[in-house]
Amino acid sequence: MSKYDPLWNWIRENGTDSFKLTYAEIEKIAGLPIDHSFLTYKKELTEYGYKVGKISMKKQTVAFEKIKY
Repeated sequence: MSKYDPLWNWIRENGTDSFKLTYAEIEKIAGLPIDHSFLTYKKELTEYGYKVGKISMKKQTVAFEKIKY
């Protein structure tokens, strides 16, 4: 079980092909502050059919994309 499981489940249930979330939205969904460990945990998302795209430190957003098989 990952600390980001609530976020990964939310993304999978969202079902959109690609979208962006702000850091604040991620923190609200995940129930914890986003930190540098997100870079390590993001690889877990592929198990849910998505991948992390561009992370913008300036705009404080993270892009998510559905993996096309």
